[in-house]
Amino acid sequence: MTLTKDHIGGLIFLCFSVGYGYYANQIPLFPGDEYEPFHAKSMPTMLAMLGISLSLLQLVAAHRKNQVKASDMLSLAGLDFKIISKLLVLMVLFAIALEWVGFLISTVFFLAGGYWLLGERRPKILFLASVPFATGFWYVLTQLLDIYLAPGRFWAFI
Repeated sequence: MTLTKDHIGGLIFLCFSVGYGYYANQIPLFPGDEYEPFHAKSMPTMLAMLGISLSLLQLVAAHRKNQVKASDMLSLAGLDFKIISKLLVLMVLFAIALEWVGFLISTVFFLAGGYWLLGERRPKILFLASVPFATGFWYVLTQLLDIYLAPGRFWAFI
């Protein structure tokens, strides 16, 4: 059997989903919550089962290929490690910025920086692709789901 990129991706996603499911079952419940139809474990458990199902489907679909082309084999030739490393650095900066300037501003700069690294250079598009999405996501989290997002240390000093 030859391992293709589809097999490796499915296996990685399967391992991630199984680990996520294991830790989802470690979530403590309040007394009496185990009898409720929806509790703290419900959504993570469903996401883990969905991830396991999709990864198994990926593995089965990849296995049904009769002929494996050379381009489907594991190859690192087409990957741009320079952009990948810049995106990883941007993610670390985003994590640091969350604590200092808060969710909304750090998310806007993260999205705009990611789009810029991936090749978009028009300021209007960068603004329109990052600000409405970050604002909408912030609104859903804070106003609709009532999740507290710390404003950041910078705003606490002001």
